[in-house]
Amino acid sequence: MPTFANRVSGFGTTIFTEINELAAQHNAVNLGQGRPDFDGPPEVIDALMRAAQEGARVNQYPPGAGSIHLRNAIALHAGRFYNLDVDPARGVLVTPGATEAVFASLLGLVDPGDEVIVIEPYFDSYVPGITMIGAVPVYVPLHPPNWTFDEQELRAAFSPKTRAIIVNSPQNPTGRVFTWDEQKRIADLCVEHDVVCISDEVYEHLVFDNARHIPMAAMPDMFERTVTVSSLGKTFSVTGWKIGWVYGAPELITGVGRAHQFVAFAANHPGQEAAVHALGLPGTYFEDFQAMYTAKRDLMMQALSLGGLKSAKPEGTYFVMADFSDVFDGDSVQFARYLTTDIGVACIPPGFFYCPEHAHLARTQARFAFCKSDDTLREAGERLAKLLR
Repeated sequence: MPTFANRVSGFGTTIFTEINELAAQHNAVNLGQGRPDFDGPPEVIDALMRAAQEGARVNQYPPGAGSIHLRNAIALHAGRFYNLDVDPARGVLVTPGATEAVFASLLGLVDPGDEVIVIEPYFDSYVPGITMIGAVPVYVPLHPPNWTFDEQELRAAFSPKTRAIIVNSPQNPTGRVFTWDEQKRIADLCVEHDVVCISDEVYEHLVFDNARHIPMAAMPDMFERTVTVSSLGKTFSVTGWKIGWVYGAPELITGVGRAHQFVAFAANHPGQEAAVHALGLPGTYFEDFQAMYTAKRDLMMQALSLGGLKSAKPEGTYFVMADFSDVFDGDSVQFARYLTTDIGVACIPPGFFYCPEHAHLARTQARFAFCKSDDTLREAGERLAKLLR
């Protein structure tokens, strides 16, 4: 009897599905999935509606590489914020979300048997993408409580078989923003070993306090070996639109595009036109966006404190990792289930973002998403306070 392929046999149901179903059953405040419970900017949504009403020009297939209007806007954005000189015609590719962008990058730049370095904890699509193309993941963990990598462990991960490294900063799920020195260590090893960097920067505009996002492509000698991944969903709170992109040296983007054309071909056309408007918003939008999330970050920290959970303030993203060992005896999966069913707050156990050998580093950690309304975050704090009663 026919069945599914071996390459997907080990994937199973994600922890996100389990926690979301459990949260719905118990009417829990769901701080698990990174899905805002509020809408994006009205002017961006209006731009989408206007685009969809333009008729066949916008409601039919766009060019596979993306609308030239959006590719121009992405290149201008890279120049505006990071002083990068990106070729919009040959150095930019629009994708249906950042997840496809990462997968197409792996498919177009990495061969079977190659090694790909993954920094843990990692976004959950990275490793399945690596294994599906027949490559081998090599893991470098970030160590709690400050979520830094060991330079010797990083260096030891590079070998003659290393083809690529996936870097995510600002980093999901830890909230770290890698410093210039940390990125320089990664960049130097990429240059030394002639390795491509797939740099997932979807939270590029979500940094707090004194943290600064530095694109890997802006590091010395890295533009020609970096594929930068970003998306509309995180910066403009429209995750359901699935508009992402990659940019970089044309030689690399050509490889990504050759894979992309047979995976998705194109991203939705009206969303691309609206993205042009979004990326062109004045600097005040991005400043207000950071201020809004700084306040939400602070509400999340207050909520965790009410529950006796320990955490360093995240430097970026809308995620925070918290240590629950003072209030619960058990591992992260047991805690996530208990917190959802008995306390009424859902979180994600981050051991699933590590290889089995390193999962113990997250045994007493839980990931919370604070891309929620202020009222939701306050309600979460009231419920988390029950952990100390």
